[in-house]
Amino acid sequence: MSLLLAGLTVLVIGDSHLATKDYLITTLHDELMRNGAKVYSYGACGTPSGAWMKTMQPPCGSAFRLDDGPLRIRAGEAGSTKPLPELVNLHHPDLIVVVNGDTMAGYKSASLPKTWIWHEVSALTKGIKASGASCVWVGPAWGNEGGKNGKNFPRVKEMSEYLADIVSPCIYVNSLAMSKPGEWGTLADDGQHFTKAGYQAWGSAISRVIVSSDILQKIKH
Repeated sequence: MSLLLAGLTVLVIGDSHLATKDYLITTLHDELMRNGAKVYSYGACGTPSGAWMKTMQPPCGSAFRLDDGPLRIRAGEAGSTKPLPELVNLHHPDLIVVVNGDTMAGYKSASLPKTWIWHEVSALTKGIKASGASCVWVGPAWGNEGGKNGKNFPRVKEMSEYLADIVSPCIYVNSLAMSKPGEWGTLADDGQHFTKAGYQAWGSAISRVIVSSDILQKIKH
């Protein structure tokens, strides 16, 4: 247990990495709880970060988990995002953790859509700033090249570096520093979503960064 994290309320929001059993909505959520936090996680598959400032239907379902309660998955048209101001009023988080990057990286596009990404990120960071909560933004991990999502190492590196420059006031968590390219296995013909072991490794690594980061000192003081 982390003495700094114990007793804090953490809101985790993000894309498909938080929308399926045994993904980060299982592993990261559990790790933060083990460190003493109350954790509320929401994932919306296929959504850019700005989607969390409004109610919208994600293209491939959603999921949520409320502290030590069960995982709830809403497939297809039953899925929806809940706007950040509503989530803040509901849970009163001390810390907001955003997991979003892969969905906006445009792996199959000729270039990184920087202007669109900036607008999506800015919409959410403005909402986070208005909430008064502290924030960390978790960038994309390496995964594997190829697969149906077209993931490739040069683009994920470019996306990570760009996010690091634009997510203020959130502190950027660089997932690329947590493993070597291709080290964490992904699902067959996917490249982007990890196996259960990969999500366990990623969730543990993110939790360690959060627990050891200066942001917890700032929250406590």
